[in-house]
Amino acid sequence: MPPAENRNENAPAQAAHGVEPYKINNGEPYMNDAQKDHFRNILTTWKKQLMEEVDRTVDHMKSDASNFADPADRATQEEEFALELRARDRERKLIKKIDESLVLIDNDEYGYCEACGVDIGIRRLEARPTATLCIDCKTLEEVKEKQTRA
Repeated sequence: MPPAENRNENAPAQAAHGVEPYKINNGEPYMNDAQKDHFRNILTTWKKQLMEEVDRTVDHMKSDASNFADPADRATQEEEFALELRARDRERKLIKKIDESLVLIDNDEYGYCEACGVDIGIRRLEARPTATLCIDCKTLEEVKEKQTRA
């Protein structure tokens, strides 16, 4: 298996959260200022999108909150609100991870596996900007999780 830093780095990338993929230049150092700026842009754009979704949810819940006479209608609305709140809770946790990733960028620690220290890779980070593990360590973690659940 090729080293993590070489795997799929030249594969075509998709735009991450509306930000065009980073164009890797031959010989440029990993996590240089341009790359850090690129990922800071992805993370802040993503966070802004999530915050806008939170605002839309609050507005929706305020405007659509009705006291239905029919218990079935009331239950349906409560279930809908509960689902929205669960989704927003997941997004709240994601915003926390985004903030942690932004701190890692500021501390020059972003893009490196927290388990083994190797480069996570530009394409993996574009696919999962909050990744803190290289693909090998993440795979190993998932195998261990499966074994403990079985």
